[in-house]
Amino acid sequence: MRLPRVTIDTSKVPPRVRNRLIFTFDAALVPISLYAALCLRLGTFDPINRSPFDPLNFVLISVSSIALLLGFQLYRYKLRTFDIYGIQKIGLFSVAIALLAVTISYFLNFWTPRSISLIYGMMFFLFANASRLLIQSALNLLDLVDTSQEPVAIYGAGTAGIRLASMLRQSSDMRPVVFVDDNRALKGLIIAGLRIRRPSALRRMAELGRINRVLIAIPSLSQLETSNLVDKLSDLDCEIQVVPSYVDLIYGGGTIQDPMTIYPDDLLARETIDLGAPEIARAYAGRCVLVTGAGGSIGSELCRQLLDCAPRRIVLFEQSEHALYEINRLIEPIATTRNIPITARLASVTNKSAVEEVLQQENVEIVLHAAAYKHVPIVEENELEGISNNVFGTHIVAEAASAHGIERFILVSSDKAVRPTNVMGATKRMAELIVQDLQSRTAATKFAIVRFGNVLGSSGSVVPLFQSQISSGGPVTVTHEDTSRYFMTIREAVGLILTAGASSSGDDLFILDMGDPVKIIDVAKRMITLSGRTVRDAANPHGEIEIEVTGLRAGEKMHEELFTEHDTVEPTHHDKIMRANVTQFSQIEVAAMLKKLDDSVERRDIVAIRSIIKNYVDGYAQPETVASS
Repeated sequence: MRLPRVTIDTSKVPPRVRNRLIFTFDAALVPISLYAALCLRLGTFDPINRSPFDPLNFVLISVSSIALLLGFQLYRYKLRTFDIYGIQKIGLFSVAIALLAVTISYFLNFWTPRSISLIYGMMFFLFANASRLLIQSALNLLDLVDTSQEPVAIYGAGTAGIRLASMLRQSSDMRPVVFVDDNRALKGLIIAGLRIRRPSALRRMAELGRINRVLIAIPSLSQLETSNLVDKLSDLDCEIQVVPSYVDLIYGGGTIQDPMTIYPDDLLARETIDLGAPEIARAYAGRCVLVTGAGGSIGSELCRQLLDCAPRRIVLFEQSEHALYEINRLIEPIATTRNIPITARLASVTNKSAVEEVLQQENVEIVLHAAAYKHVPIVEENELEGISNNVFGTHIVAEAASAHGIERFILVSSDKAVRPTNVMGATKRMAELIVQDLQSRTAATKFAIVRFGNVLGSSGSVVPLFQSQISSGGPVTVTHEDTSRYFMTIREAVGLILTAGASSSGDDLFILDMGDPVKIIDVAKRMITLSGRTVRDAANPHGEIEIEVTGLRAGEKMHEELFTEHDTVEPTHHDKIMRANVTQFSQIEVAAMLKKLDDSVERRDIVAIRSIIKNYVDGYAQPETVASS
């Protein structure tokens, strides 16, 4: 027979009413405690009539103690979470009323054995604590039959797990029932009122319905270890969630109801790569560094990491006023404390005069060129703007860098430049050809290209898109079940760019070893799981979030590549960084390509532009339908 639903939630009682009830209860304990003290000391149940103890003394001590009770505010300690701090407060009050009883009896010359005052304080301490613990136990017992609370297991019996259990006991939604820990020395122990069991017990508990959810509370685990643990537990018949650390809960705005802030590192099927090295910082120390596209995802992270390299000056070059304002606002306070001047220039890389002016006025020594239109569907429908910014913008900045004898120029490219099926990828390949050509006829400036895959967490990437879709209840949209990409974090991408800038000897194309490509649909599933929700599919029709396949968009590839079979790849000083030798064009070929593109853009001839791309970009596959601008 199923028990009726019982819900006890004292938090719904108005605070003023709750406080008055607790104060009245404590006030009643004052005369009861004094009476009990007299009975114990005098050995009679009628101490007032059978001893010289003055009834007026009893009244004065009781009334004064109740008045003192108001000052101590014991009623503010919540019954459900009564703990050592509440016990200490009651202890202080008990000492205070014992001293009060001695004082009243002494100054008013009442007959009172000194031991009565001591016993009086001890009796109140005993009664007040015992009553609160009994009430707390009763409420906990009622929680066991409260079907509105979801039973959960806490994976990790360390400090984070204990704090989580304490927080959950204040929640009306979840009820901790057991700790789970791999440490064999903890097996069978009871911590915070919960027994610690081995992970192997979870399956049986889930099958019996004793737990509906497992909360992983081990903040010391790395992202890969956490991801592996989630995968290990994913076949349990219950939900798996990863809670943030205690610090994140307090300072990061996390909650138990929204337990997981998904970081890009959590979605990699590998350990993140640390590219930091002292020589990187030395390469930028004391130099003036210009960052184009400074307000973008890559550009802003470049600016933040450059602050750790102690440059002479950082020049922010950005065409979006809002983006420039935001990055300047974010880094200027840090730069000020480190005595690093910041210059903010609002201009486009297609503005040749503005580019040359800033290089000359600021005495720039290193250029990190991150400015580009990168969203494939947008550029696919706006070919003219994409070519103007990505191709001619790169040509203007790179040529100006060469003319002014800039020490280093690093182009941020993309894996979409390899056998592209979209205009964006083609423009990045053309930008690579321009930089390679300039290096072949420039000795003063060392040019380098950095090519990498999708950057998790950047604007327009799948992470913010999927998070938004998950938070709104789905569906999560992917273009194809088999679509795969190489993924890296913003930190890895920027580390690769800075490494290229530090170690390039000229005419280098650097590629990061990013492991195996990852299916987009697997990223979607992992994000749903890490968000504490379940995937709704044929195998689990009752899941919470559905994944919807929408079909490949115009210009989108099924799989990306970092290089072709015609390119040669060789190792570098870093075991995770490779140097690729790719096809280059002659100066005449690059000049002809730019002249034809310029004429076609001037005429706004999209058909001609697509034809030029096909002729000059190896492997370009033009879509069947050409969008018009």
